Amino acid sequence: MHADLDRVLIRADDIAARVAALAAEVLHDWPDALDGGAEPPEITPVPLMTGSFIFAADLIRHMPQMMQIHLMSVSSYPGTATTSQGVQIDRRKSNVPDDLTGRHVLVIDDILDSGSTLRAVTDDLRQRNPAALKTCVLLRKQRPEALDFPVDHVAFDIPDAFVVGYGLDYNGYYRNLPDIGVLSQSAIDAHRQ
Repeated sequence: MHADLDRVLIRADDIAARVAALAAEVLHDWPDALDGGAEPPEITPVPLMTGSFIFAADLIRHMPQMMQIHLMSVSSYPGTATTSQGVQIDRRKSNVPDDLTGRHVLVIDDILDSGSTLRAVTDDLRQRNPAALKTCVLLRKQRPEALDFPVDHVAFDIPDAFVVGYGLDYNGYYRNLPDIGVLSQSAIDAHRQ
C-alpha cells in the first residue's frame, strides 16, 4: 500500500503524539474545566463515520472523563470521487439522540477541505439543543474554504492534496495505513478502472 503513495505527509509516531496533545487541548477548552482544575464535564463525542473512526478512537482514549459516544454517518466522497459530491447525513445509520439538551458535544471529523460537511453536521446538531458544541478535525487542507471555516481544534494543517491513511480512504481502501500520505495519480487511475 505504501507503494501507492507519492509521499508520506505525517508519520504514525507524529500522529500519535499530536493526538495525545490535542486531547489535552480539547479538555482544557471546555468552560467547566477552567475553574481551578475542576473536572471537565461529561462529553458527548460524535465521530463522523467512517473516515474519523481511527482518529476518534485514539483521541477519546486520552479523555479520562465520562462520555457517551454517538456515531453520525455522513458521506461526501463516495467511491472513487476525489472531490466532494455533496453532504449526505444518513439518519438510519446514525445513533445521535434527537434531544441533546445539556450535553457538551464534540464533533470529530477526519478532514476539513470545504467546510460543507461540518456545516451540515453542526447545523443539524444545533437543532438538537446541546449546551455546547465544539468541532475537532484531524486534518485541515490549506485552501481558502477550509482556512476560513471556523473549527475549534485542528491536529494538522496539510497541503491541498488527496490523502489516505489513518482512517481516510480512496474507494474503501487505505484506511488501515498507519501514516497519512498523498495518493499517487497512478493508484487513483488504477482504482477507477
